[in-house]
Amino acid sequence: MPDLFAYTDGACSGNPGPGGWGVLLLARENGAVLKERELSGGEPQTTNNRMELMAAISALESLTRPSALTIVTDSAYVKNGVTEWIHGWKRNGWKTADKKPVKNAELWQRLDAAQARHSVTWRWIKGHAGHAENERADALARAGMAPYKPSAA
Repeated sequence: MPDLFAYTDGACSGNPGPGGWGVLLLARENGAVLKERELSGGEPQTTNNRMELMAAISALESLTRPSALTIVTDSAYVKNGVTEWIHGWKRNGWKTADKKPVKNAELWQRLDAAQARHSVTWRWIKGHAGHAENERADALARAGMAPYKPSAA
């Protein structure tokens, strides 16, 4: 059985501003890549955190059957949110510890639902540190953002 990895990234030009998300899906066996798939998209007016969430959501929602996978993200916001904070938010009716509404709650709920079908291991890596797969996910996120960026005159 191959190991499945999703390398995810989000990008934004201005925060808020035009944004994009990217996913590099890799199936590996004994270190060799058996299959790869690239996903990307964007929005005209968004935030970096929303694009980071959309990358993870899109990776999970793209899988047609329940899978075991590792999601590798350079977003501490996404990794900590989904592995730590979300439990309290759900218990508190999607409110933070100080009783404020959770930002991006609809995306967190969508991520929670998408993750429930799978066995997910979350891994954080430092972004823009020369990690080849993360750099590819970043390039995909920038490509997803490109149609929404105003062209230089």
